[in-house]
Amino acid sequence: MKNSLNGRHAVVTGAARGIGAEIARTLAAEGARVTLLGRDSAALERVRSELAGSGHGVAAVDVADAESVRAAFQALRAASGPVEILVNNAGQAESAPFLKTSVELWQRMLGVNLTGSFLCAQAALPDMLDAGWGRIVNIASTAGQKGYAYVAAYTAAKHGVIGLTRSLALEVARKGVTVNAVCPGYTDTDILRNSVANVVGKTGRSEADALAEFAVVNPQRRIVQPAEVADAVRWLCGEAAASVTGQSISVSGGEVT
Repeated sequence: MKNSLNGRHAVVTGAARGIGAEIARTLAAEGARVTLLGRDSAALERVRSELAGSGHGVAAVDVADAESVRAAFQALRAASGPVEILVNNAGQAESAPFLKTSVELWQRMLGVNLTGSFLCAQAALPDMLDAGWGRIVNIASTAGQKGYAYVAAYTAAKHGVIGLTRSLALEVARKGVTVNAVCPGYTDTDILRNSVANVVGKTGRSEADALAEFAVVNPQRRIVQPAEVADAVRWLCGEAAASVTGQSISVSGGEVT
């Protein structure tokens, strides 16, 4: 089943950096034609220039906005054909004590993390149903499998992503489409670096001590690497994972079992 992604059109949201960029690189290396979605067009172009193969594209989008998603998918479909693989990676994480969590923060976390996955799946799914084959992979989080203090809005959104994954997987189970979630633990991304900087700013601890505080929740006592998350996505998108659907696969060094 080597190169089972060869020629497949894969759409990756939040592809300008971090996990999304690594997923795009990994799928391209497997022969997929990748369309990178995000808000930062210049950063998307930089990632596209690094991808193996040819036929890759970019499209600017705000995944929390229905009209923006509709326009982006219309454009990418015209440029590269029907969508066969969708990786809903776009996301944000903001922290606040529960009583200081504003409605605006709450809606922002739901919008980009949960509504964005919903809108993009709705936009991509008709192509998959027409073809009788498709893969949807939602990047959730260990926050969607357990809970963390001070990130109630983010945690609620990621729990919602897992619920969406399970429900949609059952709905399309007999139609050749699989729907799964990958749930990274603390991963070496801008989101984690921002969190570390926040701890340093509030507590005066060193950067190394702050990073160690995040790593300690991982039984392996390490930070997950984006390539490890991307490889789980690669497998779920391939033919070998055809019987895997509705799952929430934790990439967290045993933090969630």
